[in-house]
Amino acid sequence: MGKSAAAKTTTTATTTTTDAEATAQSSQSSETTQRTESAARLARPLIRLAKASGLATSFIDQLGTYTEISDEALIAVLKALDVDASTPKAVAQSIENLEAAERAQLLPPTIVAVVGKKTRIKLNCAPDADVNISITLEDGSAFTDFTVLPNFNADRPVLTLDADLPMGYHTLTATVVAPDAATTAADAPASTAIPDTRTGTATIINAPERIPVPKAVQEHHRWGWMTQMYSVRSHESWGVGDYGDLKRMLADAAHKTGADFMLINPIHAGAPIPPLEPSPYLPESRRFLNVTYIRPQDIPEYATLSAETRAKVDALHAEVAARNEESTPMDINAAWDAKRPALRLIFDAGRSAEREQAFEAFKAAAGPDLDSFATWCLCFEVWGAPWGENRWFFENTIDDPSVQELVATHRDLFEFNRWLQWIAAEQVTAAQQTATDSGMALGLMQDMAVGVHGLGADAWANPERFATGGVTVGCPPDFYNQQGQDWGQPPFNPRYLEATGYRVYREMVHSMYEHAGAVRIDHMLGLFRLWWIPQGLGARNGAYVMYNHEAMLGVLAIEATRAGGMVVGEDLGTVPDYVRQILAERGVLGTDVEWFSRENDSPNAGDPYKGPEEYRKQALASVTTHDLPPTAGYLTFEHVKLREELHLLSEPVEEFAVAAMAERTAMMNRLVENGYISQSVADDVPAHIQEIVEALHAMLTDTPSLLLQAALVDGVGETRSQNQPGTSSEYSNWRVPLADGEGHVVASGDVFDLPRVQSLAAVMRGERK
Repeated sequence: MGKSAAAKTTTTATTTTTDAEATAQSSQSSETTQRTESAARLARPLIRLAKASGLATSFIDQLGTYTEISDEALIAVLKALDVDASTPKAVAQSIENLEAAERAQLLPPTIVAVVGKKTRIKLNCAPDADVNISITLEDGSAFTDFTVLPNFNADRPVLTLDADLPMGYHTLTATVVAPDAATTAADAPASTAIPDTRTGTATIINAPERIPVPKAVQEHHRWGWMTQMYSVRSHESWGVGDYGDLKRMLADAAHKTGADFMLINPIHAGAPIPPLEPSPYLPESRRFLNVTYIRPQDIPEYATLSAETRAKVDALHAEVAARNEESTPMDINAAWDAKRPALRLIFDAGRSAEREQAFEAFKAAAGPDLDSFATWCLCFEVWGAPWGENRWFFENTIDDPSVQELVATHRDLFEFNRWLQWIAAEQVTAAQQTATDSGMALGLMQDMAVGVHGLGADAWANPERFATGGVTVGCPPDFYNQQGQDWGQPPFNPRYLEATGYRVYREMVHSMYEHAGAVRIDHMLGLFRLWWIPQGLGARNGAYVMYNHEAMLGVLAIEATRAGGMVVGEDLGTVPDYVRQILAERGVLGTDVEWFSRENDSPNAGDPYKGPEEYRKQALASVTTHDLPPTAGYLTFEHVKLREELHLLSEPVEEFAVAAMAERTAMMNRLVENGYISQSVADDVPAHIQEIVEALHAMLTDTPSLLLQAALVDGVGETRSQNQPGTSSEYSNWRVPLADGEGHVVASGDVFDLPRVQSLAAVMRGERK
């Protein structure tokens, strides 16, 4: 995870229920081995309604503790799904409504099929009904290889699609007319009578059964770098690392170190003007790109500016260029204050007819969501940030006349925001092209955040896509965070996703693969279930809402296959075994981190670590994550010092320090046992930091994992954390520039020439000393 206010950290869960029976049952479970709900609990109408609405009413936490969801949380989460459970009478009525809706539905709105296999779909009508079927393929042509046969055992006809249905997203339309509607209605109770005529439309997601492993990765495992892109700058940067730096780093990483990919922080869209949200994991939109990372000098029109205009752009760059040499936290707002007017100068200078045509093509391909995003940006800039005293987010919808008038009045600013997205897309595409041209097997690995800002563009322009009632996404307590986590993000409404064939998810994933060879999914469990937290109840008192993982995995499989790419799922924390099994079967790589990989997945600091042979093949293996200090800092207990300084500990610092020492000792024991370091090195860690860092990475190369990852901060010897979970303004999260162990800034053009980086790269290539 990567939230600035509450990142990937998790501990023990507690049981919170409201009815007496559930409380007694839960209390009993702490002393026994109860793993499921009692028959009496399952019979309760509220529990039946919750399950029928897609809620999990109990779960097993990371420590294996059986936990039941409280009535209070269930009622509040159901309300967010527009299901009334406020009283026993309301519960009964809601159950009846759900059953009636199910009876009336001719076919599900989303159907997941497997390429190369026949698909059988039960139609909710009489077996002898007259059914008209049409299937329109993604390309607009008709598909006719299907049959409709009665299924008298199930008393429903079955539509069978032949195995030659092509991969993609297709539309199925079914119309049924009962042959004797009067008889059907007379013979059946009113509540179950089938309507005389019904039409149903469904999206068919026909996906490969498994995401194929690219040929280059089949040959042998591949390795790459992980970096926070914004942290690595050059003389041409504007105080913050940009897409130009990314392009240079990808080329150098390939040519100078032999890396095959580079995982960067999410580059989803943020606010159009300050104040900017520093966390890349709390974007305003996941559909579009972060334009603050644009490099003005790389825009083709920069080279053709008049001398006067170019001088103005260069003067704006000069205002912030000196900050590229500073190792103190970056001022992202000051950087954007200088860069944005420079970009406006380039925009106002105009484009050639050919370039204008390319811009128009981009707008057409992006569709109405681009206009919605640009409208939100316009409101933000003219009316102010949508929080505090500015109420436009809540009082003005995108269809309001006042909003449309604003767009008409400030058409140039509206167009400027669309142009920024075009330029950002061009520069990220250029970076990926450079990576593959330089010989990288995958190139850019993009990181997909788990959600969006509650007051962002996606939530404002399309509120129907999200749950109502103030619920937010987080995770229950686990052994990283004893209070649970609330990430403050509104969850996708699973009913909307189903009803629309997952179009919004399809477009988001497609846009990421347009300029990436792999995508990492933050909090991969979110494809299966999300922990919804009702407003005011706290992160501990939420409920899991289930999602159609088959549909979303199908989308990922289609888009990754089309791009020849890979999918990596961040599956750390409270993740059931069945989830990891399904991901592996679908060709999605998991995430194995050395500092988290104890034998039997033990949560206890000091317990033995796994040997390299125990790591998963179907995984991206690394030493660390962005939510831990760089390895040099972790080995010297920077996390202990920082958490004590920020008052983040729920235990005496002495106890935490003992646990940290036990953890380090256990890791040194593993390195010694496997021959990566000597006992004398393990006994004097501070004097052998680089040797130990490289030993930890050498162990990665002995794992069977398909992908291996080294953090650039470990290459240069950085000790400072990029992000401290559980903090916001208390620490400079996501603003720490790349520097070496002595605090000297490392530039994007120099980083892969450093002897220490070269030495770590040699280890990753298997060239041990």
